[in-house]
Amino acid sequence: MRMTRLFGHTLREAPQEAEHLSHQLLLRAGLVQQIAAGVYSYLPLGWRVLRKIEQIVREEMDRAGGQEILMPVLSPIELWEESGRAADYGPTLMSLEDRRERKFALGPTHEEVVTDLFRRNVQSYKELPQLLYQIQTKFRDEARPRMGLVRGREFGMMDLYSFHADHPDLDKAYDAMYDAYQRIFLRCEVPVVVVHADSGTIGGRESQEFILISEIGEDDVLICPGCGYAANAEKAELRKAEAGAEDLLPLGEVPTPGQKTIEDLMRFLDIPAARTLKAVFYQAIHSSGTESVFVAIRGDLEVNDTKLRNALGALDVRLMTDDEVRSADLVAGSASPVGLRDITIVADDSVPGSPNLVAGANKPDVHYRNVNIERDWQANIVADIALARPGDPCGRCGTPFESKRGIEMGHIFKLGTRYSEKMDATFLDADGHEQHAIMGCYGIGTSRLLQGVIEANHDERGIVWPRSLAPYDIHLVGLGLDRPEIAAKVEALYASLSEGGLEVLYDDRTEASAGVKFNDADLIGLPLRITVSPRSLEKDAIEVKHRAAAESELVPFAEFPDRLVVLLRS
Repeated sequence: MRMTRLFGHTLREAPQEAEHLSHQLLLRAGLVQQIAAGVYSYLPLGWRVLRKIEQIVREEMDRAGGQEILMPVLSPIELWEESGRAADYGPTLMSLEDRRERKFALGPTHEEVVTDLFRRNVQSYKELPQLLYQIQTKFRDEARPRMGLVRGREFGMMDLYSFHADHPDLDKAYDAMYDAYQRIFLRCEVPVVVVHADSGTIGGRESQEFILISEIGEDDVLICPGCGYAANAEKAELRKAEAGAEDLLPLGEVPTPGQKTIEDLMRFLDIPAARTLKAVFYQAIHSSGTESVFVAIRGDLEVNDTKLRNALGALDVRLMTDDEVRSADLVAGSASPVGLRDITIVADDSVPGSPNLVAGANKPDVHYRNVNIERDWQANIVADIALARPGDPCGRCGTPFESKRGIEMGHIFKLGTRYSEKMDATFLDADGHEQHAIMGCYGIGTSRLLQGVIEANHDERGIVWPRSLAPYDIHLVGLGLDRPEIAAKVEALYASLSEGGLEVLYDDRTEASAGVKFNDADLIGLPLRITVSPRSLEKDAIEVKHRAAAESELVPFAEFPDRLVVLLRS
């Protein structure tokens, strides 16, 4: 491809909306252009890279036993209502109506559509397992699309769905997908950390994310340097200090004038935070309405909203407003679950092992000493709802967690029967009995991965493409093209390289200076730059430079064909 014919242009400066380097390089190198917030056109260079990413993904999915299909972007809203996710997604789910006022969803993911396909086509256990995947465009009405292709409203994704007769078969497919994902990211030269994660609106009993560690990432990842356990902050398990066995002491009041926070109580009563019971008030949002929730957690811990939401089986949770607290007759700064009625009480699992805590007395300026669960109050739910933080002890070995920021590159889930039960997707087992299919789902954001490759492979001058993904193999630069003998030499080389099966981007611009051409070559970042100039021709040689190398070298014309094979491999 000649640069005089290439659609799109490089930019000297990044547009104002590009805050992060990988986003800036996407735009400056002429890979994509924004058409609306979170919506991008792929220009020829970017599209070539994306297709190579998709091909790597396709090869590894096929190798793992997947069969490629293509499902529609549009799906009837009834499918989403059948699964219950029309309400789960809320405004994030883009929808439209046709001329007959029938409502459709623009798929953010395709569990409903593929489950419907399964129940239409599979009858017997003899047809299982099935692994079906597609590479398709997805839509999500993100409240704040940002960071280029990392969080867009329209994006490319590979999603594979597996159907099984039993859990051991699901585990086998899950492990195969785990290995396939590792190979994909290795081939794309994107180093990832695998972390345990919350399943979110997808659901399921187990999931793992493949995270590219990056300061621009949206995910907080906690990593244990001791045992290697890693988890999203929404999921991480921490080891909670145990109070030890004590006799239960009598419940008694203590005046605490003006003492409203845990820190206040610690100073006033000279006790550690772990000897207090913290009260936090929430509203849980369900498809049927809202629910007031009183959360009781030890004072040295914080509430993890995601864990709380999962414990309640809610769509979402939020803190109560001051008006809602007053309407629920709760005493802010001096509340406890002792004596409460007509409100759901959720206790962190640290509380049952922590006797004789200080808690509010449900009246201003007074607290209780020696509050004990079961004796003095009961919880509707006891679960791990504590937020793990950097420095907290790992739940598996006790080593303090380290915190990293990261970008989710892929996510795999064990769905179980969540969708097959709701959508009645069954098969006949060996005894002729109907069973709900056991499902898994596995997604990689292909467009996000394009930016992830840049995030992992760049320097101060521009992109440094891996050979497997570079839009072209060679950046051929011609200098002094206004001289016929040089132009003829470069044209002949361009033809020879192209005929030899190499993908060549030829900078044939006559008006651009050598500095501009070299800067563009570094910005675009192809693996190998070959320069033909009056100076190199004086030595009957070609100047060759790897993108990541500090210096170029001169290769004699006669040796160039043989050296080229070695140069490309290196």
